[in-house]
Amino acid sequence: MANEELVVRPVSGALGAEVHGIDLSRLDDKRFARIHELMLRHLVLFFPGQAGLTPEAHVALGRRFGEVEVHPFLPKLEGHPEITLIESDKGGKADEWHIDVTFSPNPPVASILHLITCPEAGGDTMWSNQYLAYETLSAPFQEMLNGLTAVHVLKAPQVGELSAEHPVVRVHPETGRRSLYVTRMWTSHIPQLSRHESDIVLQHLFDHSESPRFACRHRWDPHTVALWDNRATQHLAINDYEEYRMGQRVTVLGDHPTGDTPRRPDYERAGDERYYPRRVNARFGY
Repeated sequence: MANEELVVRPVSGALGAEVHGIDLSRLDDKRFARIHELMLRHLVLFFPGQAGLTPEAHVALGRRFGEVEVHPFLPKLEGHPEITLIESDKGGKADEWHIDVTFSPNPPVASILHLITCPEAGGDTMWSNQYLAYETLSAPFQEMLNGLTAVHVLKAPQVGELSAEHPVVRVHPETGRRSLYVTRMWTSHIPQLSRHESDIVLQHLFDHSESPRFACRHRWDPHTVALWDNRATQHLAINDYEEYRMGQRVTVLGDHPTGDTPRRPDYERAGDERYYPRRVNARFGY
């Protein structure tokens, strides 16, 4: 283990790196610390050639980052409730930009996806750097966003409606950098703004945060593992294939997103429209 040479190759100018020369099923503390450091720097890491990663080792890797999630309704790998199955023929096509589980008060810190089966062509995944999305906004617009919050909503038959309110601009607890923290899939509205203002601002932020200049695109090979920082990225699974695609994902439970002191909503001026969600989760038929 100590003699393995670790090679890191950035995959785009915005984020992402391939990591070679490491076996994720046999990590000592020094190698894990190096992976953690690389995740904070590159935001998403790709580890090819991880066929030896057993479900037990996959879960153990997640637990190095924190407590792992047992998802309330997504399908699980038999005997391993911490591992979610992402299957293309069972709804596992998240083909809209999103941050995982922002409708929770404590969204995930990180996700670790082991892609087992992938199509010969298509089925790539994209990630977007939300530090850059914030930092490339004009200074006056940044100032306006700091202190605003956004409501994130999930509507699903299995759980009903879940929602949480988070800063529009999140401060990363480990790096101290600011990032946009709104997502087209889950974000409903900004309660400090009127509905019309909220819709306009959010549409601009969605479009801006999804710009190709902040993104990387990964072409999968079987038994590649992706590890990403869910606090400063969005991702999108491109739905351009018909073959079966299957991955196993471990998600690390999150912290409480923080930013500037939240401003108080002016419900009287906004028409007391506290719960006026725009249409979210429409692609799921909820």
